[in-house]
Amino acid sequence: MQATADSTKMDCVWSNWKSQAIDLLYWRDIKQTGIVFGSFLLLLFSLTQFSVVSVVAYLALAALSATISFRIYKSVLQAVQKTDEGHPFKAYLELEITLSQEQIQKYTDCLQLYVNSTLKELRRLFLVQDLVDSLKFAVLMWLLTYVGALFNGLTLLLMAVVSMFTLPVVYVKHQAQIDQYLGLVRTHINAVVAKIQAKIPGAKRHAE
Repeated sequence: MQATADSTKMDCVWSNWKSQAIDLLYWRDIKQTGIVFGSFLLLLFSLTQFSVVSVVAYLALAALSATISFRIYKSVLQAVQKTDEGHPFKAYLELEITLSQEQIQKYTDCLQLYVNSTLKELRRLFLVQDLVDSLKFAVLMWLLTYVGALFNGLTLLLMAVVSMFTLPVVYVKHQAQIDQYLGLVRTHINAVVAKIQAKIPGAKRHAE
């Protein structure tokens, strides 16, 4: 019963996180999304100028400066006013942040599922179980060689973050036109793939 309750609780937490992520990406709370988006951009731009170690150290120093200053301020204020409010971060210090064994097991099972699925898909592609899919994968890797020559990983990550916070809003505003163009592209791709499959003997013949 306890395991079932923990699982239900984790599902609720995951659903809540997913809902919050959707709200952020669709700018339903402009102030909150702006803060998160700006923080990501600031972090990524900092990484373009400094090493990861330096950025982590500066962030830690900034956080410590804020918390230590606030702690001293509250202590002085309590001494002057002769009050005993206790530690200013008491509520956060008493907050439960540990993971139960059931929660760890659930995250581990999910990770194992993703890893196994990825390995099976890579094996299928590299061992040419489906010739057309393997050719698609080869074309994708070939295109990525050009992408890698133009951009480094950090630049791609920056572009991905900007896209995450802009494309959903653009899609909502122009959904009809985008769906129409995507449908045309999908139809054209399917037609090309069908021609390739018709010309290559055994293209859809899976390995035994």
